Amino acid sequence: MAKNFDAMEDSNRSANLSIHDVSDPTRRTLLRGGLGLAASALYAPLVGGCAGAALREAPKAIRPVIGFKGVPAVATDTLVVPEGYSASVIAAWGEPIGVPGNMPAFRPDASNSAAEQAVQMGMHHDGIHFYALAGNGNERGLLAMNHEYTDDGLLHADGMKTWTAEKVRKSQNAHGLAVIEVEMKQSAWQVVRPSKYARRFTMQTPFAVGGPCAGHALFKTAADPAGRTVLGTLNNCASGKTPWGTYLSGEENWMGYFGGGDNLSAHQRRWGMRKNSFYRWEEHDERFDAVKHPNESNRFGWVVEMDPLDPTSTPVKRTALGRAAHEGAWVGVTKDGRAVVYSGEDARFEYIYKFVSRDKIAPGGAKANRELLDHGILYVARFNADGTGNWMPLVHGQGALIAANGFADQGELLIKARQASDLLGATKMDRPEWLAIDTNNGWVYCTLTNNSSRGAAGMPGVDAANPRANNVFGQIIRWQDERDFDGATFKWNHLVLCGDPANARAEAKGNIQGDIYACPDGISFDARGVLWIQTDMGPAAMHQGELKGVGNNQMLACDVATGQTRRFLTGPTHCEITGVAWTPDGATMFLNVQHPGETPSERTDPAEPAKFSNWRDYRPGGRPRSATVVIRKNDGGLIGT
Repeated sequence: MAKNFDAMEDSNRSANLSIHDVSDPTRRTLLRGGLGLAASALYAPLVGGCAGAALREAPKAIRPVIGFKGVPAVATDTLVVPEGYSASVIAAWGEPIGVPGNMPAFRPDASNSAAEQAVQMGMHHDGIHFYALAGNGNERGLLAMNHEYTDDGLLHADGMKTWTAEKVRKSQNAHGLAVIEVEMKQSAWQVVRPSKYARRFTMQTPFAVGGPCAGHALFKTAADPAGRTVLGTLNNCASGKTPWGTYLSGEENWMGYFGGGDNLSAHQRRWGMRKNSFYRWEEHDERFDAVKHPNESNRFGWVVEMDPLDPTSTPVKRTALGRAAHEGAWVGVTKDGRAVVYSGEDARFEYIYKFVSRDKIAPGGAKANRELLDHGILYVARFNADGTGNWMPLVHGQGALIAANGFADQGELLIKARQASDLLGATKMDRPEWLAIDTNNGWVYCTLTNNSSRGAAGMPGVDAANPRANNVFGQIIRWQDERDFDGATFKWNHLVLCGDPANARAEAKGNIQGDIYACPDGISFDARGVLWIQTDMGPAAMHQGELKGVGNNQMLACDVATGQTRRFLTGPTHCEITGVAWTPDGATMFLNVQHPGETPSERTDPAEPAKFSNWRDYRPGGRPRSATVVIRKNDGGLIGT
């Protein structure tokens, strides 16, 4: 989701120690002396990984080759791919998902009803995964994806000039998740309509509650006195695919949907709730009025799990993984077969987490593992200045995590995961977003998109993991847990500090090797071990100031052994490039183009819907549309070669 740097959530006012305060005095002096004193260390090329810290390095023989010709940085309202590649749109906002007997067409004037939107592709496509179906899984499968948020200026013919219950319901139905069936016929991919798998998850879809918060007092509402069923999921951002075949989706900026009134509690303030919501749902849907229903917001901010292969299954909110502004969730597997789920919070000065399951992954797919993520231990990360780190358990009764400090039990602790992490002194990060696991060697990568508030008056200063003030460009950090994914400690370094060498400010130059980029967001490894990096510069900052030479948002391929990057595509005006998935043979890539033409205010003027972009239809009088794109190499070869 594009963020206005000046209007982002910034609710961490905890007084936990910075890395400066827990590191040795010599190191602390170096860092406090400013970037200039530490420039040689910070900006040295990071070739070959962490100096001496690689515990499980990949064999050199499997190093991938990046063979395509890179594309230039451009600012056009088009999708640009390399020579020898073709791209086509298969599933744009508003197209029917394929529910049998209910496939309303998209109306370019935004006149589709709320009921029609509930069976159409939602707005703002984000995380995505491919699930092969029986037969030729390289030519037929399911795409599961998130629809992160809505631009109500585009969604309704007159935007929010009038505001009704029907518009609220339509907005709610444009959020959530989608499952569509796709197949390749005559060398072209298309959506299968109708399909028994076609499914939308909206704000009216019942979600079960799993883990310690099921039935908890802070989960109970007037509509759900048992505290075990939540209607809907919202602001779903990145996604993970589990080894047992399910889909994990993170509920990110849920606090923007609730109106908290004039007397916000300390709990609500810590989570960034405000007097009025951004989406105004509370005006026609009372449960988003946090004054009348204070527990409803506790039911959002979770990792949700759903089974795309079973259209009758009930999705579940996995509370054992903790409440957060979850970007997404990504699964590693320990040597003894347990699941380890990594996640981060896309907010300034928030945290990185991992969950280690109690039980081993069982054979038998989703049904055999339906409670796997309900039992285990959640940890939060502290990055030490010496290149080591600690995973600190968020367990009720341990250390400061006791009733006297506001945690009556494990359920309340998980609902208040931020407050618990504050007490443990976790490292305040620069917006941790997507993660990716290199299965060759166990390194875990995380994008820290940006943080222009770092080092500002009254804000946390720089530290080893977040080494730049006014961090407009962002960086990618990586770590390797000691011994295995369940290790209590880790070693870390930066893959890259993003920037542009043409900038005058030292902290904006970065150390990119190859094509430059800014604001890394989505990342994923392909089967060959290439790291694909997607970017999300906000429209208010794009093409201006220090970002002037970067071009539109884009996707790049990175050889993590050398740090070399090559630009693979650029997106249309003001879009975000996000979500990437492949067929098993690596010959088809699916990705999402989100919010083309987004305005600096993140809400379109309905009188000028195509002011900045008219992608992908380019229809006179039309409106820009988020969409899923298929990319193939013209010779049918592996993507990236």
